[in-house]
Amino acid sequence: MKRAQEWLHALGPTGVLGIGVLIFCVPFYFSAVSPAERELQAQRSVAERLRSRTPFQPVSSEGRAEELRRFYGLFPPLERLPDELERVYALARAAKLELLQGEYRLEKPPFGVAFYRITLPIRGTYPQIRQFVAATLKSMPIASLDALRFERKKAGDSQLEAQLRLTVYFRPANEGETP
Repeated sequence: MKRAQEWLHALGPTGVLGIGVLIFCVPFYFSAVSPAERELQAQRSVAERLRSRTPFQPVSSEGRAEELRRFYGLFPPLERLPDELERVYALARAAKLELLQGEYRLEKPPFGVAFYRITLPIRGTYPQIRQFVAATLKSMPIASLDALRFERKKAGDSQLEAQLRLTVYFRPANEGETP
């Protein structure tokens, strides 16, 4: 007994606490940690069985660079922006629409496609505006219609004022060569 007291005194309060924690850890491991590990292993084996039964296979990273290069190849280079804007104006002239001064904003994220946001106030009849929007989206698959708002000054007016928001997507200059 005296020897145990000397030993405890030599360990000090911190050592005694450490021994107590170690003694507590053994039953805790067998009552909580070990069953949790067995449950985890069972869940992993169930997941592996389900994964082997699925017809879908994970996408391999081989060929991703080529797929990305082909995807970016669908978009015209940013240098063609003036040509695409001229196409929008030509389609508006063909629909006999009056385009008012619009807002234009180019956004080039650090990666991915660049996009040019166009907000155009338009004056014309509903059929003219509808023809213009349909022709634009048909001839420019790189464009998306973001918003279209109509306003009629008087109930009997045939002329409408509309606000059209388009986004035209482009491949940044360096995206054609490398993804």
